[in-house]
Amino acid sequence: MASHRKSRPAGTRVAGIRTPALATAALTSVALLSQTANASPSTDDKPSLEEVEKKVDDLYRQAESATEKYNSAKDKTTKQRKRVDTLLDDVAKRTQKLNEAREELGRNAAAQYRTGAAAPDTATFLLADNPQDYFDQTQLMDRMTGRQKESVDDYFTQQSETMEKRREATQSLETLTDSQNDLKSAKATVQQKLSDARELLSKLTAEEKARLAAIEKRKQEEAARKAAELARQQAEAERQRQEEAAAAQQQESTQPPAESGSSDSSSSSDSSYATKAEKALAFARSQIGKPYVWGATGPDSYDCSGLTQAAWKAAGVDIPRVTYDQVNAGTTVSLSNAQPGDLVFFYDDITHVGIYIGNGMMIHAPKPGAYVREESIYYDGESSIHSVVRPA
Repeated sequence: MASHRKSRPAGTRVAGIRTPALATAALTSVALLSQTANASPSTDDKPSLEEVEKKVDDLYRQAESATEKYNSAKDKTTKQRKRVDTLLDDVAKRTQKLNEAREELGRNAAAQYRTGAAAPDTATFLLADNPQDYFDQTQLMDRMTGRQKESVDDYFTQQSETMEKRREATQSLETLTDSQNDLKSAKATVQQKLSDARELLSKLTAEEKARLAAIEKRKQEEAARKAAELARQQAEAERQRQEEAAAAQQQESTQPPAESGSSDSSSSSDSSYATKAEKALAFARSQIGKPYVWGATGPDSYDCSGLTQAAWKAAGVDIPRVTYDQVNAGTTVSLSNAQPGDLVFFYDDITHVGIYIGNGMMIHAPKPGAYVREESIYYDGESSIHSVVRPA
């Protein structure tokens, strides 16, 4: 941060010439510099309260972004682990079948030896470490019985499928390792950002903390004003919609009945969504007061996307785990048409989400150190709102 002290005006000097005035000025400068050096350290380099607030907010935002990356990596790791386990089980079963096929080849060879019915080359083929080396010898294959050929075909099939599954398992293990590394990296980032934020806040005096609380209160009051304004706009739009619907109904009553399948379908769809949204909101309200914990999905604590996922799951609707997948799990609507139950996403990188409850308000898990609560969707300014999505 640049110093707020004014720099001394640069004087002009002609090389090789000294004047009494210049000498006096030089002595004065030396004295002033000496006094400055002996004085107490300046506090001008200390960041302002507004700068501290912005820095803390930025750190929390970065932590939340890292949290969503952590959630994504964790979700991917869980799915990849299941895939690896499935593949390894499959490889084990196929290896058993491969061994059984090879044993069948051995039994055929032994039987041929005992009866003396096998040509030496046939027995060599059946007992070879790699029967494929002999496979192209068609004259040898012609001398085999149908059962022997069936055993050989089965062996090759099992060998090929087992090798393919082993390759898949190896690739999946490598992907799993990458996902686990991403998980560790994201976790370390979250912890570092939160540590930096706590350190900044710990350096504030009691007076500064009080002033910071006052700044936050003013922001909340402005956010509440904007929410009330949106509520008025939505109420006016709803009033006009009802008037238009009433007028249309009155006009229909004076005319012969017409097909209304499309209208009935739309009304039924709206009613179904409202029913599900009511269940999601009831769940969200019951979580109010529980702490925000990054990476948490309940039931004792939540992060932002963990809460919205759990709320809609309570309504019988499965949505993805992370914000930048949730934003694609429904229909995007305008803010003016937002309905209770809709998901409100924030910031260009879509790293925060809340569930809309109407009147410009939402329920969300805000940030570390806070609790699930109702709050204006304008809590971080209108420009922070990214989009509104109807998930069901």
